[in-house]
Amino acid sequence: MFGTESSLSMFLNTLTPKFYVALTGTSSLISGLILIFEWWYFRKYGTSFIEQVSVSHLRPLLGGVDTAAPNNNSSSSSNSSSSNGETDSSRQSVSECKVWRNPLNLFRGAEYNRYTWVTGREPLTYYDMNLSAQDHQTFFTCDSDHLRPADAIMQKAWRERNPQARISAAHEALELEDCATAYILLAEEEATTIMEAERLFKQALKAGELCYRRSQTLQHHGTQYEAQHRRDTNVLVYIKRRLAMCSRKLGRTREAVKMMRDLMKEFPLLSMFNIHENLLESLLELQNYADVQAVLAKYDDISLPKSATICYTAALLKARAVSDKFSPEAASRRGLSTAEMNAVEAIHRAVEFNPHVPKYLLEMKSLILPPEHILKRGDSEAIAYAFFHLQHWKRVEGALNLLHCTWEGTFRMIPYPLEKGHLFYPYPICTETADRELLPTVFHEVSVYPKKELPFFILFTAGLCSFTAMLALLTHQFPELMGVFAKAFLSTLFAPLNFIMEKVESILPSSLWHQLTRI
Repeated sequence: MFGTESSLSMFLNTLTPKFYVALTGTSSLISGLILIFEWWYFRKYGTSFIEQVSVSHLRPLLGGVDTAAPNNNSSSSSNSSSSNGETDSSRQSVSECKVWRNPLNLFRGAEYNRYTWVTGREPLTYYDMNLSAQDHQTFFTCDSDHLRPADAIMQKAWRERNPQARISAAHEALELEDCATAYILLAEEEATTIMEAERLFKQALKAGELCYRRSQTLQHHGTQYEAQHRRDTNVLVYIKRRLAMCSRKLGRTREAVKMMRDLMKEFPLLSMFNIHENLLESLLELQNYADVQAVLAKYDDISLPKSATICYTAALLKARAVSDKFSPEAASRRGLSTAEMNAVEAIHRAVEFNPHVPKYLLEMKSLILPPEHILKRGDSEAIAYAFFHLQHWKRVEGALNLLHCTWEGTFRMIPYPLEKGHLFYPYPICTETADRELLPTVFHEVSVYPKKELPFFILFTAGLCSFTAMLALLTHQFPELMGVFAKAFLSTLFAPLNFIMEKVESILPSSLWHQLTRI
């Protein structure tokens, strides 16, 4: 035993300072590479690679049980303890990550392109425009398009990636006949002003109504005619909705409200277009709060999918009743009244649904043009809501002050980590990834909720890399002193072990060690 200790001491004495420099430098390099990889993996996937491998592969080998899924399911369905409730909650979480068409999306030619001409920036991402192309093919085409030459041309036009090729195809279709979808494409992409877009949509309306009446009489003659009628219905609803939006943008708000109400009455089952959100915004512009409340009473239902427009408009109406006289100092002295409590609860409800909105409404974060598609509860929905509704909050005296004083209190009510919601289902984890695809991250910093903390292993490797790099530098500058320090450190490190071995040798007979070494 003493021979082993003496040989170890002799080996340490023979080590030169160059060895310690090489050792610490290599350790610093390896830990630095691990740090870079961990940071890249965390930025891309939102989790630590080492932690993920440990949980996924090492934990089962060590007999660990993954309890995350049951906890998430049970907490998601806090209102129901049955397995059916858990299934419904998981389905709801999946549906919340679905990308929706922005009901207030701008005109590509008259608004998005003008922004590009002025700033040189592209406001829409490729992913967003690709989703729009898929929407257009779904709504504006059917299997029988090859029977009509103009529709056959437009079917190919909607698949074109080049905007100029799409516009040329639309003009080609119009040379054959009055084609409603060709007018739609030109109004959306070629028109440089809202007035020009409205003129083209009015021409599209004439052609669309003619096709709709023709297909309505033939819809029961077979599946082919039924598909044509469904397509013609989608085209007609889209045209009327965009005409109403043109009226709203041109200042004819009452006319826009009437067109939206007539459209919702004529096609009550086509809720996919979310026309009620356009109606809410127009009614707020008219300051017709009684009608806004009536629309909310119809659509703010537990069985219907929520949106930031529904939640924050409800909060605005509740805040309007108390915001002009609200004072945080007075409220802290006397407590909140019933109306103030209702307003604060409505704000908390809205912030829990989409926590990104308040920073845009309070102008703590700069706005950009909203995308053509949004992710509910995500940053894209917050931008789309604040872009159109910030003016309505400013118009209500004290509403933004009440929001500023109360919105952060929401996060004290929500458990952390977000294993369950307070009023809604757990906040989906997919929002950041989808928002980075929908929003132009070149000039916009995507809002992330909840803020991700750096994993332990990234902090550990960063500390290890820094420590070993410092040791390498000190060893290179002061080799002799660091050599003495390393020997003293190793001697101190092995001192408890040497003490234990001496005690063991003093207790056990020396012949025992001899017999053990022979074995």
